[in-house]
Amino acid sequence: MRAVQVLAPGHAEFVEVPKPDLKPGHALVRPLRLSLCGSDIYMLHYAPKELYPFPPGTTGHEMVGVVEAVDAPGSGIEPGTVALTLAPRHEAMAEYYLAQIDHVLPLPPGKTIEELLQAQQLGTVLYAGKFLSTNVIGKDVAVIGQGSAGLWFNWMLRRMGARRVIGIDLQAHRLALPTFYGATHTVNNSEIDAAEAVAEITDGHMVDLVVEAAGEPATVSMTSSLIKEQGEILCFGIPHFQELTFDYFQFFRKYPRLKTISGAPNDPNQGVTRQAIELIASGEIDVKPILTHSFPFERVMEAYELQRTRDEGAIKIVVEMPE
Repeated sequence: MRAVQVLAPGHAEFVEVPKPDLKPGHALVRPLRLSLCGSDIYMLHYAPKELYPFPPGTTGHEMVGVVEAVDAPGSGIEPGTVALTLAPRHEAMAEYYLAQIDHVLPLPPGKTIEELLQAQQLGTVLYAGKFLSTNVIGKDVAVIGQGSAGLWFNWMLRRMGARRVIGIDLQAHRLALPTFYGATHTVNNSEIDAAEAVAEITDGHMVDLVVEAAGEPATVSMTSSLIKEQGEILCFGIPHFQELTFDYFQFFRKYPRLKTISGAPNDPNQGVTRQAIELIASGEIDVKPILTHSFPFERVMEAYELQRTRDEGAIKIVVEMPE
């Protein structure tokens, strides 16, 4: 089968590798669609050098596919099942993927597979929400980074009762959707200092919670300038760096609670991802506006580069696998 393999920082190639052998407790899945996110760009460009090369199939983890074969009696998964399939090791950018059976989540009818595919990342945001210390009812929050993850945070935090949700991004096209997903204010920090804008919006009080959803050194450093004393910082964006220099004195004097979070596949019975599927399937959240670009598998290298630059109006990029 063909697969993508990240061989060195910034360098990935198509490779020919054996099709995975079915083994007990697993399903052999043929990917139909994958979408990209910041963690794919981390693995392609920013992981520690000693981790390269990554295995074939890297990097792809947001995937919907069809079950070709299964060895898991009693699971309810059968050949032909179309399923959101979790790939925690990012090895699903290939023509076949061997998945643990508890990572194969059958999809309901009524929405396109491209829409239901977005439940993977929405599930990671719901998972992060379980670990917040702040009760956001009536509180002010800022979400740095208005890609798909940041938009899901806007949506979730407003539903949790946040009074103000301030979406922050450098790119104008990424500030066109935040209000659709619940943001009350937007800030283009390529045009105005984000801390000054947040101070104006909050009458100088700053925010109770900052969600960092970009993973860049500048955005992580920005968090302590936005938070009020005794506030909370949630770092969600997979970091595009190994070391960080920042204003520690400012951070220290804000006395914040700091939490980093990933690992949604650890959720019992994949509860958050199943809930995300239900939210999309029911129409409670409309993911269609974020689906901006589609590339065939043969052009996946172009898709990775567009995901890295976030240009051309890109928010969520889908890769179409061969039928």
